[in-house]
Amino acid sequence: MDQFENYLRNLTRRQFFAKSARGVGSAALGSLLVPSALAGMEPQGGALPGGLTMQNLPHFAPKAKRVIFLHMCGAPSQLDLFDYKPDLHEQFDKDLPDSIRQGQRITTMTSGQARLPVAPSMFKFKKYANNQDGLWVSELYPHTGSVAKELCVMYSLHTDAINHDPGITFFQTGHQQPGRPSMGSWLSYGLGSENNSLPTFVVLISQGFGNMQALYSRLWGSGFLPSEHQGVQFRSAGDPVLFLKDPKGMKRDDRRRMLDAVAALNQKQFGRTGDSEVLTRISQYEMAYRMQMSVPELTDMSDEPEETFELYGPDAKTPGTFAANCLLARRLAERGVRFTQLYHRGWDAHGNLPREIREQCRMTDQPQAALIKDLRRRGLLDETLVIWGGEFGRTVYCQGALSKENYGRDHHPKCFTMWMAGGGVKPGVTWGKTDDFGYNIVENPVSVNDLHATMLHQLGIDHERMTYKFQGRRFRLTDVAGEVLTPLLS
Repeated sequence: MDQFENYLRNLTRRQFFAKSARGVGSAALGSLLVPSALAGMEPQGGALPGGLTMQNLPHFAPKAKRVIFLHMCGAPSQLDLFDYKPDLHEQFDKDLPDSIRQGQRITTMTSGQARLPVAPSMFKFKKYANNQDGLWVSELYPHTGSVAKELCVMYSLHTDAINHDPGITFFQTGHQQPGRPSMGSWLSYGLGSENNSLPTFVVLISQGFGNMQALYSRLWGSGFLPSEHQGVQFRSAGDPVLFLKDPKGMKRDDRRRMLDAVAALNQKQFGRTGDSEVLTRISQYEMAYRMQMSVPELTDMSDEPEETFELYGPDAKTPGTFAANCLLARRLAERGVRFTQLYHRGWDAHGNLPREIREQCRMTDQPQAALIKDLRRRGLLDETLVIWGGEFGRTVYCQGALSKENYGRDHHPKCFTMWMAGGGVKPGVTWGKTDDFGYNIVENPVSVNDLHATMLHQLGIDHERMTYKFQGRRFRLTDVAGEVLTPLLS
């Protein structure tokens, strides 16, 4: 017995997989080539080599099947779009009271200013009917206001990050430091795909008007999860995915024979090393092969009626625009893609905010409202959770010179506005409240972790139970925090 225990202690992970590869590896490879191969297997927790999820997920009946996340990169001004503060006009150019700031930190961009003058929004607001007592929306967002009855608007988001990169990283991964898996990667790992011919996680990027914050591929990376769960970025010019077409002279049958030969070599390599990334490589090759057929069909908009392009607006026929990406997100949703991440850049308005935000809203207002309407009329909204927002908000005080016609706003992590629609959240409601200056939260604060926990809950996942063990610790998207926003769920 002692000799057997010593043998187990000295058996390395690599040796174990090498010795068991013929059984487990063959089953895993078979599931990659024939996805139905594991359909009858009983989940027992953990994951097979290569990231094949076996976590007995979902934990409970989901309300949503997929997520479309509209990230307004650079942080839109909540005070100029949703958080209506009409009494602020009486405070124009007055210093922000110390009783409101309460000694809170500000960025180095405004810390050197002699004054922090209050800058009320110069835009008019209109009250739209929802399922409560109405939703105030800026004149810049009339189309978005028209879907007020579908929106669950949260005025009380807050975050720890005060600068863009940690702020965006926190939203995408649940942690301010790079290296963690992104939201879409967690969902790919936990729930897998509904469509074996398209990626589980797709990223779309549109260029806005104004100061563009950098976007790094690690924001849709898989971190320490198997790399097959990373997001696939679609390009706006040329082929949506590189090397989508076979070289001239290569037939599809030739490609199939080549992949089979490479898979056989990789399977032998896995048998020698037990490295799960070898199985990931086989999986990615197979997905690429299937995408050669599925992606051209997905991105060919010729089957869309003219009325659909009119719904999304004049930019809908121009690849890479926010409008075209919203339409593409709907097409991805109806094909079962689990997580679609849209980034729209250019919201970082430190100066000349009125001009920049007008252009940003012109680009985004009609398409995002059209996405909600389109999903609704196609019967997809109830099972698709749409989330809109930036990495933090903007200050009520002006950065730089203030006038009646122009002002800028600095970063503000203490409170900002986001909204959700569909996916089992209550439609036509508002949540949370800020003070008279739109500077602090006074009712129902919502953290980034809370938002993540709620998103996972709607997909049937207990955020505390979906974990991945790495370097001796079990990690999760919500880290060590997060509460589900149950009052917002239908």
